[in-house]
Amino acid sequence: MKKVFVKSYGCQMNVYDAERMADVLATEGYSETAAMEDADLVILNTCHIREKAAEKVYSELGRVRELKQERAHQGQDTKVIVAGCVAQAEGREILHRASVVDVVVGPQSYHHLPELLRKAQTERVVDTEFPIEDKFDHLPQPSRQKTLSRGVSAFLTIQEGCDKFCTFCVVPYTRGAEVSRPVAKILDEAMRLADAGVRELTLIGQNVNAYHGEGPDGLVWSLGRLLRRLAEVPGIVRLRYTTSHPRDMDEELIAAHGDLPALMPYLHLPVQSGSDRILDAMNRRHTGDEYRRLIERIRAVRPNLALSSDFIVGFPGETEADFEDTMRLVADVGFTSSFSFKYSPRPGTPAADIAEQVPEAVKAERLARLQNLLETQRQAFNHGTVGQTLDVLLEKPGRHPGQMAGKSPYLQPVHFESDAHRIGEVVTVRIVRAGSNSLFGEWVKAGDRVAA
Repeated sequence: MKKVFVKSYGCQMNVYDAERMADVLATEGYSETAAMEDADLVILNTCHIREKAAEKVYSELGRVRELKQERAHQGQDTKVIVAGCVAQAEGREILHRASVVDVVVGPQSYHHLPELLRKAQTERVVDTEFPIEDKFDHLPQPSRQKTLSRGVSAFLTIQEGCDKFCTFCVVPYTRGAEVSRPVAKILDEAMRLADAGVRELTLIGQNVNAYHGEGPDGLVWSLGRLLRRLAEVPGIVRLRYTTSHPRDMDEELIAAHGDLPALMPYLHLPVQSGSDRILDAMNRRHTGDEYRRLIERIRAVRPNLALSSDFIVGFPGETEADFEDTMRLVADVGFTSSFSFKYSPRPGTPAADIAEQVPEAVKAERLARLQNLLETQRQAFNHGTVGQTLDVLLEKPGRHPGQMAGKSPYLQPVHFESDAHRIGEVVTVRIVRAGSNSLFGEWVKAGDRVAA
């Protein structure tokens, strides 16, 4: 059997896409391998969000070229595919710069992989169109065994693309306009995953809370209504969604956070900056205070809500006063986990052409200060769970014999001693110690539970 190696960069969408590419190729006789040197087909599933994304791909392709040459000396053929957002952005330029590449395919076209590989037997090919047909209609379903092997938590794409056009972001150009999958197709996939043993679904999209899919009643459903229906799927005990935009947190979605026990009390809601001037330059179309008031409304219906966010430091024109506005917002809101980055110009985006670029040394110093505050908040949250009881979804055996490992409602890794439980169970655990990244606890038997 032929073997395929897939290396993914970036977001959860790429993780999902990598799995679906493997599913497509399974129908062509490919099995997955974790060792690139064993692969007859190497796929780099790329991300274009961060600085020098394309150059990192070309650097990786240099290593792939050496591998391809070594295999050729042994009489083994190796095909190389560049997929994802760098492929979409760079297109045919990848073929010009990297002779090792056989196929370039964008994120909306990977259901064409079998056809593209057949063409690649005689020519190098590029497919970066935004096809009219829904790629999800053409993707094969993985076997129950394959789904089981991927774990009790699964990503489920419900929406792709973005219409917000933040001035720093390439997503509208690489993923296209917002498109939402029909409710019936999402439910079919959710029920198939649940039947295979999946217990937790994370709904994903570039702007997932802008979801507006066609419902079985012919009406347009919001994310809030979709979550209510998914909460009824037998076997699914946890729901999450990412990544969201503050302007798309409507009343129905906020109410779902208060009404649905299955919807976990953990929300990733990027704010990017606390400065109104910078938020306007980013085209975020919300202010710092509007973000604060939104969080207050969500916490009013779900008081135990924990927040994660994204921050960009050193956006063009950012002053020290603007940065201090971000620090104040972080202090006011409080975050349990966050992703923070120095601004890096993305070619083709409006922000890349702004003259007032912030010096790298200033960006680095501000990022260090922000990350110190965010880490202080993260550690305070983790240590604040000591003494509490948390429901833990068991995902795998622990590092030591007799130990189990799982996730808290807040995505914290939790370890505890047990030989009485199985993967996929939700177990009540009293937290006795917090490490730098994980929590450690003890199983609370029925009747022994004490409210946190």
